[in-house]
Amino acid sequence: MDVECPARFRIEGSDETAGAIVKNLSGDGLLLWLDHEVEKGTRLSIVIVPGKNITPPLSAVVEVVRCYSLETEEEGNFAAACIIRDKLEAEKLDKDFP
Repeated sequence: MDVECPARFRIEGSDETAGAIVKNLSGDGLLLWLDHEVEKGTRLSIVIVPGKNITPPLSAVVEVVRCYSLETEEEGNFAAACIIRDKLEAEKLDKDFP
């Protein structure tokens, strides 16, 4: 499903968070637009915040299966295709992303 939704993520093992744009989402994966390249196999803790309050945020651990450079610099310089490895509870959302 095509979406245009902001997200925050943290690379596993890091304390720093960064922003991304979710460009599409399926039951087992998603495509992120990022400002920097991420290596294949990297795990990210991600929080997707929908634009409407009727849809709850999605908090998950994803694994990058490929990352490639984009031709545009409007919203991000790289696209990262990810597989969802684990969906996290709402309590984990608040703990990971204060």
